[in-house]
Amino acid sequence: MSANSFDARSTLRVGDESYEIFRLDKVEGAARLPYSLKVLLENLLRTEDGANITADHIRALGGWDSQAQPSQEIQFTPARVIMQDFTGVPCVVDLATMREAVKELGGDPAKINPLAPAELVIDHSVIADKFGTKDAFGQNVELEYGRNKERYQFLRWGQTAFDEFKVVPPGTGIVHQVNIEHLARTVMVRNGQAYPDTLVGTDSHTTMVNGLGVLGWGVGGIEAEAAMLGQPVSMLIPRVVGFKLTGELKPGTTATDLVLTITEMLRKHGVVGKFVEFYGEGVAATSLANRATIGNMSPEFGSTAAIFPIDDETLKYLKLTGRDAQQLALVEAYAKEQGLWLDPAAEPDFSEKLELDLSTVVPSIAGPKRPQDRIVLAEAATQFERDVLNYVSDADEAGEESFPASDSPAAANGVPTRPTTVTAPDGSTYEIDHGAVTVAAITSCTNTSNPYVMVAAALVAKKAVEKGLTRKPWVKTTLAPGSKVVTDYFDKAGLTPYLDKVGFNLVGYGCTTCIGNSGPLPEEVSKAVNEHDLAVTSVLSGNRNFEGRINPDVKMNYLASPPLVVAYALAGSMKVDITKDALGTDTEGNPVHLKDIWPTEAEVNDVVANAIGEDMFNKSYQDVFAGDAQWQALSIPTGNTFEWDPQSTYVRKPPYFEGMTMETTPVSDISGARVLAKLGDSVTTDHISPAGAIKADTPAGQYLTEHGVERRDFNSYGSRRGNHEVMIRGTFANIRLRNQIAPGTEGGYTRDFTQDGGPVSFIYDASQNYQAAGTPLVILAGKEYGSGSSRDWAAKGTALLGVKAVVAESYERIHRSNLIGMGVLPLQFPEGQTAESLGLTGEETFAVTGVTELNDGTTPRTVKVTTDSGVEFDAVVRIDTPGEADYYRNGGIMQYVLRSLIRK
Repeated sequence: MSANSFDARSTLRVGDESYEIFRLDKVEGAARLPYSLKVLLENLLRTEDGANITADHIRALGGWDSQAQPSQEIQFTPARVIMQDFTGVPCVVDLATMREAVKELGGDPAKINPLAPAELVIDHSVIADKFGTKDAFGQNVELEYGRNKERYQFLRWGQTAFDEFKVVPPGTGIVHQVNIEHLARTVMVRNGQAYPDTLVGTDSHTTMVNGLGVLGWGVGGIEAEAAMLGQPVSMLIPRVVGFKLTGELKPGTTATDLVLTITEMLRKHGVVGKFVEFYGEGVAATSLANRATIGNMSPEFGSTAAIFPIDDETLKYLKLTGRDAQQLALVEAYAKEQGLWLDPAAEPDFSEKLELDLSTVVPSIAGPKRPQDRIVLAEAATQFERDVLNYVSDADEAGEESFPASDSPAAANGVPTRPTTVTAPDGSTYEIDHGAVTVAAITSCTNTSNPYVMVAAALVAKKAVEKGLTRKPWVKTTLAPGSKVVTDYFDKAGLTPYLDKVGFNLVGYGCTTCIGNSGPLPEEVSKAVNEHDLAVTSVLSGNRNFEGRINPDVKMNYLASPPLVVAYALAGSMKVDITKDALGTDTEGNPVHLKDIWPTEAEVNDVVANAIGEDMFNKSYQDVFAGDAQWQALSIPTGNTFEWDPQSTYVRKPPYFEGMTMETTPVSDISGARVLAKLGDSVTTDHISPAGAIKADTPAGQYLTEHGVERRDFNSYGSRRGNHEVMIRGTFANIRLRNQIAPGTEGGYTRDFTQDGGPVSFIYDASQNYQAAGTPLVILAGKEYGSGSSRDWAAKGTALLGVKAVVAESYERIHRSNLIGMGVLPLQFPEGQTAESLGLTGEETFAVTGVTELNDGTTPRTVKVTTDSGVEFDAVVRIDTPGEADYYRNGGIMQYVLRSLIRK
């Protein structure tokens, strides 16, 4: 029950139903707040308990100073939690382990139970092994079940053992698309109360639901577990960036072009840790599908959320996707009553403002390794010629010259080339070179949730087939929509056969290429790429294109709209200027250009209007949690504690609570520490967290081999997130990681100073030696450390490797928070200083003093870092809130929650 200090409790009547609400207009200053802060204000009013959430917190939010730097901590209680299976499995593993820990500490295991609705969508496990055939989907599903049976049994057990926990089985769709199409409420109803739908999710692209007016963002799995168990999310009232949209998109431009433009703008502006909120008359002209695409890429901007208010477009989408009449009426009535309805003319109080005229957006792609590196489509081929110089090896021929990869673009007169003949299985031959498009994937919820770009892609395929074009033989083409509704409308519009004919056969409903589940390239292509060290490319309609993420054979990766993905599959190379050059020739030998097969806006709109209906969504989601016969046939254990299989290589009981007592151990200073890794700028959680394929000659591969797993059954790191033994061996093992302590290496290598001379070693092996010797470890890093996905294993693996502190120039929000959640101290170099400016090589021994001040209930602003080489500096302590300090004092967030629940 709310303390209701502001007398905000009231009743809202909608039709024949009455709902308890907490009125925002009872708080002075509420009317001028941005939409997102109004949602937070309602959250505080409803959950005010006089202790964690007080009247002072509510007044502070009502009196928000838009120009002040964030300093006021509040406790946000999300209405629900959403997960995908890669991050969800370790969440459920941890919950199962917590039940046992509670029992061992004399508590009631049943206390470990979600207190808020928790929904998990299995979407990250399907791999596009098979492609280009009509039975690719069925084959990939069979392979998925074969690889993941243990995990799926575990999740089915969780669905029966935990209240308020539901699982959407495999082969249904991508979590964020299922969220906006079915799970999202926009306005939540629970225990007679109506309030804004809010959430946290174990995937950074949870922000896709921001397009529906739902406030939520990605958190690490450890934070999500705490939220499920009723712990509020500690946060500072953020700065809110108002992003004004005016005008309308020009024909020929897509939502992808728009979102890449916004990504570039916001990255340049700087929005890390801030909310972004869209306003202005251009919002009303932006379809819900386009809003969802923009919201989805909030992590690529760096913002916490990227939200749109509720309006008629929201209601239209909710109706289309099958929400009932009472829910629609409630959303409209509640939003208008609480001042959450879009007023296109309003200018809320924002901390900062940007503006974009939608008519200035032009066709674009982004790459070759970051989403914010937008390239105007007309300049893509010439930009590739410059960028490829960073990826080619010595002695590539360029006209009459050869030059090393380190040469600057200006030093080269030509474009590197290494023509390589490939023999296909049928005996035919073709030639590939640097820039060959080897993966063309219509993938990721970012765009597959958007019927306009999906229909455009299918129409490009149709027109290409009618001209006699098809994909180039070296291109692996895949179609992985985010829900079954997509294939339903393709079928109804008669477009599926055309996609099939250009090789875009259905490979699965789930996150495939965007998260590295692209599957292997055809053997002959892979062999040619690796033997000749070709810098080949992928083009995907995703949101992430970091190095080493998409496919281990592919060095350069480009984000593009679905219709452009099809176009590049036809062209077959990034060297082709698809705005000018022919994509191929028609049946009569005439050149076919992009403009010849690009659909008009009217053609796209006509298909969308006639092929998509409410009935499709009702049919797809009518029994969404039941699963197919394979899912229902999985045998599962019973009981409220899990029966761990000691032979399992997928699901193992983690060590987080071993030796834990009800009393905390005082935090201590760090001495005699060694550097496990010294890293540069923009090290992502993809570089840190285990992801992608498991190679046989790595510590993780060796572990699986020793446990009797055949190489063909290794599966991916993501699928084995429930086994800490595999994951710790894959932490900091990304094939593109460059550890400056071990120059000349790429991958999970360091130098092991427990051995004479500090020989190069696997990071895992070195960490084991350091831990055996009782030597704590630190990480040194540059700017934007931990950017990218909200991977809790980036923090879990770091902690289990024995790392006690990270010293970076700056952090992205989620990873910094997750480090604290695992008991790792995040420190920041003094402003303007770096490891290089301080002369740190990574070979030093480190000490950190002043940490013990935390034991007194305060958080030091800085701590003293000293080395045996004489370098010393005051590092900024990046424990930003009192709540985070509590987690750190307890050894981590899970230990804090466990102790709190037992004491209740």
